[in-house]
Amino acid sequence: MTQNKTVQTDTDVEAFIGAVDNERKRRDSRELIEMMRRATGREPKLWGSSLVGFGQYHYRYESGREGDFFLTGFSPRKAALTVYIIPGFTRYEDQLKQLGPHKTGKSCLYIRNLDAVDRKVLEHIVHDSVDFMREHYECR
Repeated sequence: MTQNKTVQTDTDVEAFIGAVDNERKRRDSRELIEMMRRATGREPKLWGSSLVGFGQYHYRYESGREGDFFLTGFSPRKAALTVYIIPGFTRYEDQLKQLGPHKTGKSCLYIRNLDAVDRKVLEHIVHDSVDFMREHYECR
C-alpha cells in the first residue's frame, strides 16, 4: 500500500516560520499558531516541508487506503496563507460570507492578509472544524 507523502517531521516549527521571507506572513503565521493551539490543545508540528499542523486523525477510505493527517493547519505560501479546514466548507457558508476576502478549495482557505479578515469568524471555523473531526474520526 502507498504511504502518505506528507508526514509529520521533527523539523523545528519556529525555525521554519522564521525563515519565511515576508514579515507579515511570519506575523500572521505566529497568530495562526496561537489560534490553532487554542482550537486543538496541541503544539504545532511540521508536516512535509511546509505545512504546520495541529493534532492528528486517522482516516480509512473504502479502497483500503489509510493514514494519518493533521486536524487543522496552515502553510505560509507565497501567494496566500493556506488554512486547512479538513471537513471542507459546506457547513460554513454563512461564516464565509462574514469572513472577508478569501478563496476556497476543497479543504483549503486562501487568505492573502490576516488583517483583512474577521479573526473571530476564522477562529470559529477552525474550532468547529476541529470539533467535527474529533466527532467523526479517531484523533490524537
